[in-house]
Amino acid sequence: MKTIIYTAAAVLFPLAAAAHDGMAVENAYARSANPQTAAAFMLLDNHRAVSCTLVGVASDAAAKVELHTNLDVDGVMKMQPIEGGIEVAPGAQHELARGGDHVMMMGLKAPLENGQTIALSLDFGDCGVMEVEVPVDNDRQPEPADAAAGQGETDHSGH
Repeated sequence: MKTIIYTAAAVLFPLAAAAHDGMAVENAYARSANPQTAAAFMLLDNHRAVSCTLVGVASDAAAKVELHTNLDVDGVMKMQPIEGGIEVAPGAQHELARGGDHVMMMGLKAPLENGQTIALSLDFGDCGVMEVEVPVDNDRQPEPADAAAGQGETDHSGH
């Protein structure tokens, strides 16, 4: 009996590890402040042994989709496109959060309603393309990490 359990464990654990051997998206949501623009926020989690760079995002929900960040320019916070993408080191996470890095959607084809989902195609260059369904939550308030700009990268290689 023990042999069967050990054999089953040996077969199943590599599959579980493989399921987490790539880029993952966690806690994604989108919100819209007006009928023309929206933003999407999420945690990018790199389970790979190499750095992965989010170089672009596409969606049928908007005419134009870009990676943006907020920067302090002479004491005024300004949103601007990110050049070169967002790199996520091996074993690290990068938060796309309100007040920091985020996905900006301009020229919405229809207003975003609470409860609907929008499809995003995340292009990680050499690490591949990931399709994600992002729920719309226009009422969601920033979490404490979001309020602190959330644009840093966290190393989780020790877990």
